[in-house]
Amino acid sequence: MVVAPSGAGKSTLVNALLEGDPGIILSVSYTTRPPRPKELDGREYHFVSAESFLDRRAQGEFLESAEVHGNYYGTSRLWIQEQMRNGRDVLLEIDWQGAQQVHRQFGNAVGIFILPPSLPALEERLKKRGQDEENVIVRRLLAAGSEIAHAPEAEYVIINEDFDTALAELRQVVAATRLRFASQYAKHTKLFVELGIHLPQAD
Repeated sequence: MVVAPSGAGKSTLVNALLEGDPGIILSVSYTTRPPRPKELDGREYHFVSAESFLDRRAQGEFLESAEVHGNYYGTSRLWIQEQMRNGRDVLLEIDWQGAQQVHRQFGNAVGIFILPPSLPALEERLKKRGQDEENVIVRRLLAAGSEIAHAPEAEYVIINEDFDTALAELRQVVAATRLRFASQYAKHTKLFVELGIHLPQAD
């Protein structure tokens, strides 16, 4: 799970990671916010109405859901479970509320928090990307402080001051995560069983 305040460079880092590592599958979330320029339904998000989103949530379709900046976001539970059963590496671009919900249901999920080098740098990035009106930028900056306060909940923290350095660090986290026991067992179950290695019993 990759978490960050808006403007910290989360999406740019994630896109670069995915481009260089076809073994990672990005979970495409559902959202009620309108598409931005060049965004496609089913690629960046599944864009749905608020009514459709709330119906899906009521039916338990989402692993996690949250309201962020006046819009709803949610992750498909069934799709995530299917990928996990197949031993695939799934990446979630998610907010801190969603990360908490995922952690409660999947204790082995790994959280990575992306921080900006400073709040002035965050403001500059939000203005430069030219996607939001001034009032929206102000709202995002006000929310950033409370969002950043949840960084201690993540297992890893990356400061995105230099993009290449941050991307290299993100790749290192992915490499380490793939070597955890649960991940290796899911991908090499037959070998582990042959060697007499089994999943530890839950307490």
